[in-house]
Formats: sequence, structure tokens, C-alpha cells
Amino acid sequence: MADAIVPATGAVQSTRAPLSAAQVAERVGRGESNVIESRTSRSFGEIFRANAFTRVNGIYLVMFLLILGTGYFIDGLFGLLIIVNSVVGMVQEVRAKQTLDRLALLSKAPARVERAEGIAEIDVEQLVLDDVVLVAAGDQIPVDGIVLDAIGFEVDESLLTGESEPVLAGVGYELKSGSFVAAGSAAFRATAVGEHAYAARLAKEASEFRKPSSQLRAGIDQILKYVTWALIPVGLLTIINQIWGRAEDWRNAVRGLVAALVPMVPEGLVLMTSVAMAVGVIRLGRRHCLVQDLPAIEQLARVDVVCTDKTGTLTEDGMRVGAVERLGADDDRIEAALATIGRAEGKPNASMAAILEHVGRVPGLEVHSSIAFSSARKWAAAQCAGTTAGTVQSWVLGAPDVLLAAGDPARARSDALASEGLRVLALARTEAAMPDPEDDGDGLPEGLSAVALVILDQRLRAEAPGAIAYFAEQDVDIKVISGDNAAAVGAIAAEAGVPNGRNAVDARTLDPESAHFDGEVRARTAFGRVTPTQKRAMVHSLQGDGHVVAMTGDGVNDVLALKDADVGVAMGSGSPAARAVSRIVLLDNSFATLPHVVAEGRRVIGNIERVATLFLTKTLYSILLALLVAVTAVPFPFLPRHVTLIAWFTIGIPAFFLALAPNTARAQDGFVRRVLDNAVPGGIGAALASYGAYLTARVVFGAGDATKVITSSTAFLALVIVAFFVLITVARPFRPWKIALVAAMIGGMLVVILTPLGSRVFDVDLHDPRAVLIACAFGAAGIGVRYATRAVLRAVYGAVSRRRRRREASVTGR
Repeated sequence: MADAIVPATGAVQSTRAPLSAAQVAERVGRGESNVIESRTSRSFGEIFRANAFTRVNGIYLVMFLLILGTGYFIDGLFGLLIIVNSVVGMVQEVRAKQTLDRLALLSKAPARVERAEGIAEIDVEQLVLDDVVLVAAGDQIPVDGIVLDAIGFEVDESLLTGESEPVLAGVGYELKSGSFVAAGSAAFRATAVGEHAYAARLAKEASEFRKPSSQLRAGIDQILKYVTWALIPVGLLTIINQIWGRAEDWRNAVRGLVAALVPMVPEGLVLMTSVAMAVGVIRLGRRHCLVQDLPAIEQLARVDVVCTDKTGTLTEDGMRVGAVERLGADDDRIEAALATIGRAEGKPNASMAAILEHVGRVPGLEVHSSIAFSSARKWAAAQCAGTTAGTVQSWVLGAPDVLLAAGDPARARSDALASEGLRVLALARTEAAMPDPEDDGDGLPEGLSAVALVILDQRLRAEAPGAIAYFAEQDVDIKVISGDNAAAVGAIAAEAGVPNGRNAVDARTLDPESAHFDGEVRARTAFGRVTPTQKRAMVHSLQGDGHVVAMTGDGVNDVLALKDADVGVAMGSGSPAARAVSRIVLLDNSFATLPHVVAEGRRVIGNIERVATLFLTKTLYSILLALLVAVTAVPFPFLPRHVTLIAWFTIGIPAFFLALAPNTARAQDGFVRRVLDNAVPGGIGAALASYGAYLTARVVFGAGDATKVITSSTAFLALVIVAFFVLITVARPFRPWKIALVAAMIGGMLVVILTPLGSRVFDVDLHDPRAVLIACAFGAAGIGVRYATRAVLRAVYGAVSRRRRRREASVTGR
């Protein structure tokens, strides 16, 4: 792409006519401000409605009212779940909302605007129609507009149009909001703001701006769909059996009906998922980590490759000029040339900022034209007046291996410095003019010779080696992808502890279209001289290999890769464009936060899987038990208070603690299959144990009303034994606090069923040793059934997998 040479003094400067305060107020009054409804979370009213008026709460409310009609109020204890579900969900979501709103405010990038009173930084929402907006490299275009004045101005519209190459945007170019500045700086007049701007219109119409998908939410929805399919016919059979199929008091029939239907509803599954997500947001917020969409937490749990930029990510933000090595004659124009090129940048990057700090107030040269720095080009230039009248000098500052030939002594010196981890820029000069932008080629003038090497000190972040070591322990691969010299990248990567980091690859030797590209990306761990499009291609290559990729970065050159990665993570001090496209922003700029971010994602997803197993086990044994009872036309064995008691001690209370426990296992695909694999055997075992114990107790003790309590208690104890066994398996691997949790739940259950008050309130009678023996025998049998069912399911899964692999192999061979 040819590079634009834009006059240093804009031809339309006199037509800018910045708005006065009165004109701004007039436009605000007409509604011509950049106000867009954009929220990081739901409003308080929406949170209340979403948590209070749920399908589960509606079902429970109907059942609760039915129980109140019978007069057996103690059987309505499950109604407390309506309050608990609503309050817990609301409290956690409100806390998460407050965290997100606070962090989003800290992360918001201001806009620079020129008004009659001067240049000021304001909130983007305060921009109005006809404002003169100032933007520079790394900024995101906040509103639509027409370019009034530009210096080396290049705009990347790939986020909107998919066009990968930056556009040369001269005076009169129409800017679209949502694009970002790849190089240079400009002033433009706002022509469309608020809901009329391009990005705002696109947000309503384009799929690119839809809420990110969630595999976890889709999996839970799939599970709930299966449950609904089973619940409807079984519920109808239960109603027929309890109400119309038996000649008994209607109150007892209603109690049996409610006891059968209530545990079929996985009431805590969605609640615990929401709570775990909300707590994850709050915990990350305490580490100054802004989660810009909740599914990002889920994706973090699956990350197995982290691609990271070097400058500003592995190394500290600031740089300083360690030395300026003059090459050959002592040219007194070197520092003036550095000042000239640096001051041409509207928003200097870290290297330019260090150079400007070094040269201080040194006067610049008389500039004819300039080219701003870009990550793809890797140099900046200025054409200035020569030392004699009527002559010119062109000065170019950039990467030595781009500006200088391979045999140049200055390049050899720069390579040696770069191998020590230093960042080196070459300042080259020629008496030739800059080429016409319409010419082909790289835009460099002829006859360049190096006059100085600018050596920049960059220090590795103190926390970087520890973070790299954490990822190595967790089997997460690290790829350092940087636009810097490959030798410098290798030195920093090796110092950080990246495996094989010293052997960095010069990405100019890699062609994304080549057959060898994927293999190089897979095998190597450090890359230098990577262009923005190559960074994105590397992310795509890793994703094509089945990896879940997190990309960290802070600059405009990272935007394309950040956007296309499974999880983009931007530094808080990075460019506004990088922060805007990332799903997570590290506001403290600490690379050490990243391991905590990944660990939090794993904790959330791993624990949701555990909790789902508990709740789905309860739903499955409730459905299966109700089906067995309805088919054999016997009274339902439990009262609503029994199922409430079982739910409290074997599911509800332990699930709350397990959902918040540490969990370092990386999440894998197949959430639904794994949950069903764990829940189905337990559900079958528990249902058969309680049903078998119930039928045996009816034979031993009789089937009349006088023995109803002891027969129900026998079935109750058999179910409790299997349910606690499922809890124990879900709680593994054991930790002292988990052992204490399970012991507390078992102890609480024993206190309730063995004390006179508890047994009387919950209508449990186990005074006859025969009832205990029957329950224990069938409980043990239920555990055995669980193991047998699990073995059968795994054998079936194995057979299906082998058949699928053979079919795929035959298709491939063909």
C-alpha cells in the first residue's frame, strides 16, 4: 500500500470553526448529542423482575398455594425457596452490576475535542453534532465525521467492513464510528452522533454486535429441555394417580402430588449458575479486572493457549532512551530530526514518547511533509529543508532491519543490541526527497544511510516470570507475538521463562498462505516482526488446530488479533481501540492478573458442572420414582416436607458452597454429556433404592394408613443414603473443608431424623430396626446400581466413539 505524504499544515485549517459553549448547549437542547443507551448490566428493575418472576418461582408458588389449602403448613417449607432463589440471585447480580459499572467508568476513554474555548477532554457522550474531534493512533472513532485536517492519517475499518488493510484518509474522507486510527492524527467534523452514527445503527442490525454465545448456557438450556420433555408426561401420570386413581382424602392426595412434582424442578441449577458467574465478576473486579461480557469467563476456563504481545505486556509500560549512538560524523541535526519526527505524531507510542522526553525542548527542523509511524510499516519519516537553500533532507526513524541492508555495519550493531533484549531504532538520512505516494514500493527514499541508533531500555515486568510459570504448570502454552526485532523478542521471552523463547522466529519469513505456516505457529513459542494481519492469522491458525486462544495486548497493532481471539485481554493503559474490542480489560496493567483471570474462569465452569450434577440427579430420581409409583398405582411415598429436607442437606446447602470452591481443572467441551454421565447413574440408583425399600416396607409393615409413616421413612432413608453418596462423589477431590461440609450435612440430617422434635416435625419414624436394615440394604444396592449404570454408559459411549472414529477413518481413506 502506498503511504500518504500529507502536508504538515492542513489546507482547511481556517474552515474548522470550533463550536462555542452556546452552540454546544443549543445542540444538546435539540437532542444532537452523542447519547447512546449503553449499559454494562441490567437495571435494578430488570434484575428484580428477572429474579422474582421466573418459571421456577411460578411453579413453586402454585404448589405452595395448594399446600396452604390443605392446612399442612409445615409441608410448605419448600415455599421458602421462592424467597431464597429471588433474594440470592438479586443480591449477587446487584453486587456484580455495581462492580461492572464502577470498572467500566474507570475504563472509559475520553474524547479530545476542539471548541472555541480551547482543546478539552470530555466524555464521548458529551460530543455534539458539528464538534471538531481530534484523534490519533490507537483511538477509536467515536462518531461519524468528515476529515478536516490530517497528518499521515490511516484508518482501519476492519471491525466494520472486514477490509484488512488500513485506508489512507485525507481531507474530506468520511469516517465511520467504530473504526480506529492505525497511524497518524486528524481533526474531523462530527456529522452523525448518538443513534444516528454508523456503529450505533450497526449495533441494532448486525450480528457482529449481538450478545456473545455461551456454550454453558446452551448446555443448561438443553438439559432443561430434556427435563421438560420428561416432566410433562410424568407429571400428568402423577396427577392422575394421586387425584383420580385413589380413593383417599383429597388433602393427602394433594400432598403426595406436590411431593412428587416439586423435586422434579431443578430449581437451583440456573440460580447457582448465575450466582457463580456473578461472584466470578466480583472476584475479578477486586483485582481490577473488567469483564465486558459474562461468557468471557466461561471461555477463560477453556483457554489452552495464551498469545501475548511483548511491549507493554511482558515488559513495563514506560521506556526511556538509554543512549543515542552516533554513527560516523557528529551531526548536530540528529536530535532536531528526532524531535521533528516525534512531534509529528498526534499520539506518540511508547518509543516516540521516550524519544520526545529525551530530546526535551530541542527545536525541530523545517518540515515539508511527514509520514506517521504504523505497526505494519514499522517506520516514520519527515521531509525537511536541507542545509542549503533549495535542498531537502529526508529523515526516517524505524526498525533497523527494515531500513538498512543486511550487510550494513549499523544493522549488525543493532542486532547485537537487540539480542540483549534492548529495543533499537535506526535514524537514517538521505538527500533525496520522499517518493510520490502513488509510486509502488515500500515508500522509502533512495540512498538512506544510518546516522544514529536510538537504544531504548525496556524492563521485564517483575510479575511476568511467575505468570509464565503458572501457565506452564497448568498445561497452557505461551506464544510471544511481537512487532519488535526477533532477537529482542527472544531475549525478553527467555528472561520471562517462555519455553524455547530464545529461538524467536522472524515473521517476515512466514507467509500465512504457505502450507508451512500452521506448523511453524504450532511448533514455535516466540515471534518477532509480526504485522497486525499476521497476528490475526496466527490466532486463526491456533484455533484451526482446535485450541481455545486468549490474546493479550495493548496497542493498535493488537486490535485485529484481540477481536478474533476466543478471549481478548487488553491492558488498561492500552489504546482505546484495544480496550473496546477486548472481552476483558486488566485495569491495573498487571500481567500477573492473567493467571487469576484464567483460574477464576476454571473455578466457575468446573463448579457449575458439579452443581448441575447434583440438581440433575435430584430431578432424575424424582421423575423416575414418580413414574414407577404411577405405573404401579401405589401412593407416593413422600410428603413435601421430606423432599424439602432431602433437598436442603444433600443438594441446596452443599451446592452453594461447592459452586464457590477453588477449581483448577481446565474445562472441556461436552458439558451436557459429562453432566448426564454423572447424574443419570445416581438418579437411577436413588430412585430404585427408595422405590424398592418402599415396596419392601409395605410388605413387611403392611400397606395401611397406620403404617404409612414407617414405610415412607424407610424409603426416605434409602434415598438419603444414595443422595449423600452422590454428594460425596461430586465433592471429590477431598479437602479438609469439603470433608467438614459433608460431615456437617450428614450430622444435620441425623439431628433432624433422630431427635424427637425433628422426627415429629418432619414425620419420620425409624424406631423399628427392620426399617433401618431395609433402608441400608436398598441404599447399598442403589449405590451398586449407580456403579453398574455408569459402567454400562461408559461402555456405550466407548462403542459409539470407536464406531465414529472408524467411520471417519474410512471416509478419510476413501
